[in-house]
Amino acid sequence: MNLDKVRKSLPIYRIRNRLLEEIQKNPTLILLGETGSGKTTQIPQYIHESRPKLKGLIACTQPRRVAAITVAQRVAQETNTELGKTVGYNVRFEDCTSAETKIKYMTDGMLLREAISDPLLSRYSVIILDEVHERTIHTDVLLGIVKSAQQKRQNSFKLKVILMSATMDVDEFSNYFNKAPVLYLEGRQFKVDVFHSVQEQTDYIFSAIATVFQIHKTVPPNEDILVFMTGQEEIDSTVKTISELNKSNSKLAPMLVLPLYAALPSGKQLKVFEKAPNGFRKVIISTNIAETSITIKGIKYVIDTGMIKGKLYTPQNNLEMLKVHKISKSQAWQRTGRAGRESSGICYRLYTESEFEKMSLNTIPEILRSNLLSVALQLIALGITDLVNFDFISKPSTEALNSALNDLELLGAVKKNFQNENIVEENVNKKRIISYNYELTDIGRKMAYFPLDPKLSRCILTADKLGCVEEVLKIVSILSVDNVFHAQTNTSNKRDQAEAVRQKFVSADGDHITLLNVYKAFLANKSSASEWCSENFLDLKNLKLAVEINKQLKEICNRNSIKLSSSTNDSVKIRMALISGFFMNAAEYQKENEYKTITSRQIVQIHPSSVLFNSKPACVLFNELVKTNKTYMRDVSVISSSWLLETNPCYFKSKLKNLADNLNTYDLNNRIR
Repeated sequence: MNLDKVRKSLPIYRIRNRLLEEIQKNPTLILLGETGSGKTTQIPQYIHESRPKLKGLIACTQPRRVAAITVAQRVAQETNTELGKTVGYNVRFEDCTSAETKIKYMTDGMLLREAISDPLLSRYSVIILDEVHERTIHTDVLLGIVKSAQQKRQNSFKLKVILMSATMDVDEFSNYFNKAPVLYLEGRQFKVDVFHSVQEQTDYIFSAIATVFQIHKTVPPNEDILVFMTGQEEIDSTVKTISELNKSNSKLAPMLVLPLYAALPSGKQLKVFEKAPNGFRKVIISTNIAETSITIKGIKYVIDTGMIKGKLYTPQNNLEMLKVHKISKSQAWQRTGRAGRESSGICYRLYTESEFEKMSLNTIPEILRSNLLSVALQLIALGITDLVNFDFISKPSTEALNSALNDLELLGAVKKNFQNENIVEENVNKKRIISYNYELTDIGRKMAYFPLDPKLSRCILTADKLGCVEEVLKIVSILSVDNVFHAQTNTSNKRDQAEAVRQKFVSADGDHITLLNVYKAFLANKSSASEWCSENFLDLKNLKLAVEINKQLKEICNRNSIKLSSSTNDSVKIRMALISGFFMNAAEYQKENEYKTITSRQIVQIHPSSVLFNSKPACVLFNELVKTNKTYMRDVSVISSSWLLETNPCYFKSKLKNLADNLNTYDLNNRIR
């Protein structure tokens, strides 16, 4: 393949010189380039080729690791250099760069972590923020950080900023960067025919599987299919179903059915880019990870379920949940475009035209619907002390920010200093507003080292004091991956068998110690891991990923003088360490299987997947709340209410009066076990 000829055939090549002129004369440039235009692979190369002795790196951020890796591989190939030399990438737990690197592809989260130690981002001369329309939390925070660094570097080593997307609200971004100019670029999008469902689909998974087989029966096997689903369990189940149905019908051509989602190990993610064996049709079942940036060759058909799984957070009751909901119109068009990257294609939308018209135009930014605990810690670690007045492109509610700051203060990560006091006129009343600056404590500084939810980081630091770091790291690692237990829903016999096998790992202390037992047993049977996982109805991929995460967390502990202590048989110490991070997630038994959270006094129940589902412990700790028709606690452990007082006496003294007031409504016979 003549790569130089391929590069010159891309639509972006026609405006190469003008593009470089605009980058030279403007501090910030916005590029709206259609899918297939070549912007992600070519612009960093153009800048490097025109200014080979440019001081500083050229960074190009991506919302997802698979995009950063695959684009870096492509650009290294085009520049005829070894990956990790002139062109490299940096994603979570994997750094493929060197002192020679000039073009660096990276996830936006990794650049944000670099900013903690270098707020001016002084290693970089050009920062390209790609796929900004996705509006992840990291992207939104990074926009503010990059804008601040650019302003502070105006009189020294200047920073160029380029924002790129195939679809975005250009006015919002342009205004945010002081009326930055916008360049529009036509893509190399081939024609895609779009077909909508005639009627609303009640089961989009079944409809997607049926559509796959309708296509498979009627078109040549070298034309591949991409199906959009919402999450790992849904995808793994669909992959299994399609594979088994295909194998059971000898008249059909064989299929290579592959999953694609963020938690999948890199090696397995990259399999979707490999050519299928001769005579096989490649069918990829993916989350929205395949909507942007990555190009999977051979895709001719897209099946869009119209659904996505996203976060939803309400600060009033500290409830964060993952909820399956409709995509936006911009996402629908992004998905459609996946069928027209190399030739004309077809997109089957499993929703009606009227449903499409009711969709919102753009995706609601993640920062407006998420718990801001991690964001707040990162910003304060960057030296930004007044979060309420931070220059967000889409400002979260003051309530959500204050909730995160209060939680960080309770975790011991920050302390507040009085800033000023204002009297605000509100209708006919006057309201007294006191504002504070926040700064990191020593504990908070250590918490910021870990790429984890601050609550989990706090657990690790307490484990250091209690002498059980090894055990807590294992639990944190396994909580950082999707469910390690296979959901057996095919037959009642399989479910009973899986439940019987699971009992060998179950601890009466709850889910956390149960997960620790699973992790230890997996390590003990590592030589026959695949067979052992199959026998025990455990997910090999997720357990391997947990081991990899554990390895990286140990390295962070070693770098920060956290001793890898162990307390093998002391589950009390382990649960005490967990309480230090999750003491706000405690609940007491009421009656009729109901619990009430100590913090917000919500009625909750233990999730059916918990090993404690049929128990009624007096007091429990949980990791998260999930809301369906009821509000459930997930990842639950038995604790003592006295441990709560011991771990955070100041916090719980303020709750004691409420507890005392409600004590006479409790059924004490049910509370004592």
